[in-house]
Amino acid sequence: MAAMTVPPAEALPVVVVGAGPTGLTSAILLARRGVRSVVLERHRDVYPLPRAVHLDDEVVRILQRVGVAEGFRAISRPVAGLRLVDGGLRTIVEFRRDSLEGAHGWPQANLFDQPDLERLLRAAAAEHPEIDLRGGHEVVRAQLPANPRDPVRVHVRDLGTGAVGHVDARALLGCDGANSPTRAAIGAAMRDLRFEERWLVVDVLCPTRLDVWNGVHQVCDPHRAATFMQVGAERYRWEFRLREGETSADPDLDALLHPWTGGAEVEVLRRAEYTFRAQVADRWRRGRTFLLGDAAHLTPPFIGQGLGSGLRDAANLTWKLAAVLTGTADECLLDTYEPERRPHATTMIRTAVAVGWAMTGGGPLGATVRRRAIAGAGRIPGVTDLVLKTTSPRLRRGPLVRTGPRDRLAGTLCPQPRIPTPTGPRRLDDVLGDAFGIIHRGPIEPAPATTARRLGAVVVRADGCPELLRWLGRSRAALIRPDRVVVTGFPSQDVPTCVELFSA
Repeated sequence: MAAMTVPPAEALPVVVVGAGPTGLTSAILLARRGVRSVVLERHRDVYPLPRAVHLDDEVVRILQRVGVAEGFRAISRPVAGLRLVDGGLRTIVEFRRDSLEGAHGWPQANLFDQPDLERLLRAAAAEHPEIDLRGGHEVVRAQLPANPRDPVRVHVRDLGTGAVGHVDARALLGCDGANSPTRAAIGAAMRDLRFEERWLVVDVLCPTRLDVWNGVHQVCDPHRAATFMQVGAERYRWEFRLREGETSADPDLDALLHPWTGGAEVEVLRRAEYTFRAQVADRWRRGRTFLLGDAAHLTPPFIGQGLGSGLRDAANLTWKLAAVLTGTADECLLDTYEPERRPHATTMIRTAVAVGWAMTGGGPLGATVRRRAIAGAGRIPGVTDLVLKTTSPRLRRGPLVRTGPRDRLAGTLCPQPRIPTPTGPRRLDDVLGDAFGIIHRGPIEPAPATTARRLGAVVVRADGCPELLRWLGRSRAALIRPDRVVVTGFPSQDVPTCVELFSA
């Protein structure tokens, strides 16, 4: 496999291990900044079975930046809300969205089939000559250097020929899943957040359209907790919690599905047992080797954030890594990845565990209390917004998040309305591109103007956009990172700390 052996003097910029959504998104975001990568994937083609089925509007913005958001819209279904039902499928309470489109310019909740998304991403990756996707190549091990700035050597087996070679790279992204070899290479271990349940996951095709509500159904039954959703025109998914001692082969599938299908004929695409876990790696980086996605964190599915967290990892890391590799930023910029992403992902995982317990835990007594509490909560104004809210936690203060005592924007994502331009309304991210941004009201003041020049930021005046004016509130301007996180609102005394990380 001589073609796979690259000497250290010719080290590639980046090797990405894993061609799932997180790995492909990472490679495309790097390619948009001119950074070459080799993506190593043991499967020759898209893995055909369904897995992840949900992404929120914040994450669709990331797909927008890689150029597949409109394609994703065509293969996905917006979700109307959440309905909590009892074991007899009687509605306890329904939380319905007034508007499907959220502040980020896309539907707030979207159901899809993961293989369809991976095909979109592979097609997008093929349009970038900077990306070399090699299917049928399994990573044997990663050999990390003593000096973190020296190349990492990745030993690879060609599954077609059995030959073993290596590739050297200046950075390695481990997007290689729950059993990550990259995680072992950096000496990381998973920290258990004390949640583990076995569930039966069933995906079917049903040509007969089922008479079901366009939303997610959560069965709050201590005897058989379950989740149901219509994923596509003919695609449906059920998840049933398995009882102690029960295997995935034990439940009568026809009996489980009958309350929804009424006996309609279905084609079972997958019937598999999954163990839902809540875990976070105790370290996400060693030198220029990083963990992303399931290699770094495992999230129970109750709030649909497992895959989304991996894409958030990619969005957070890639612009920083590209800046370091191209010599436009200091190496210490990479130190911000784990401190920003690990607390954020941990909070999302703990939220998923809490939601799962609230909906399905507590036994028969808990079910009675839950039914009364939830039914009452559904009548309280504002509760629907809290339940269906997709906004993720704000990032903590750090070199790239300069929070102040009155700064409510720093660490949050800016919204994405359509803004007026000379060629007509455009989405904000399409105007900002891959750059920093300055969003301001009125004439731009000296501090944000200087920051914009220093960072090469795209300047957007908010006066013609009511949504941006409302969002700015009392701030005169805001500095936006390439991943759309707000660094700070102006006036601010902390901007130089961020600017000094970047070359003039």
